[in-house]
Amino acid sequence: MAATFLKIHPENPEPRKMKQVVDCLSTGGLVIYPTDTVYGLGCDLHNKRALEKICQIKGIKPKKANFSFICYDLSHISVYAKVSTPIFKIMKKALPGPFTFILNATSKVPELLYNNKKTVGIRIPDHPIPRLLVRELDRPIITTSVHDDDEVIDYITSPDLIYEKFQHKVDIVVDGGYGNVIPSTIVDCTQEAVEIVREGAGDIDTYM
Repeated sequence: MAATFLKIHPENPEPRKMKQVVDCLSTGGLVIYPTDTVYGLGCDLHNKRALEKICQIKGIKPKKANFSFICYDLSHISVYAKVSTPIFKIMKKALPGPFTFILNATSKVPELLYNNKKTVGIRIPDHPIPRLLVRELDRPIITTSVHDDDEVIDYITSPDLIYEKFQHKVDIVVDGGYGNVIPSTIVDCTQEAVEIVREGAGDIDTYM
């Protein structure tokens, strides 16, 4: 059965359509959605079977995965990650925004997501669709970038092309307009010194 292709307004998401996506996530569905950077593939953080399906699509084992998850705001973060006061101040200024913060995980993070370092990536994208999905679901959603197979282009920007590639692998593809080609900046905050793991769309120096 082919996925649903759902056009949602990127600035004023229609509540009825958003509920359709939330209902899908809450029953273990896989969804592709826009963010403030590239398109993401995600599921309910606490649905083990859905996470395993994403790993199958990506061709990796859960323990080897470096997935991040999307929170609605900073109040969610302390539940899932250990954050020092200096790092919290940086995050408060930088988020919502195009950053992924790598933090030490708490016991609330599902064990399936633990890597050897027991760290977790946190995203609060500056985009209403993923944030409202999380708010309505009342749980974070796992997120991983939607990649292209092209050797030159890393990410698929066209929702139509995304649907063409993933229509038999996911349950819903949200069309929120064209995506970007630059991913989030990854910031490792697990040690005393903040380290930039990947330069992306955000400039963390602005908030240091």
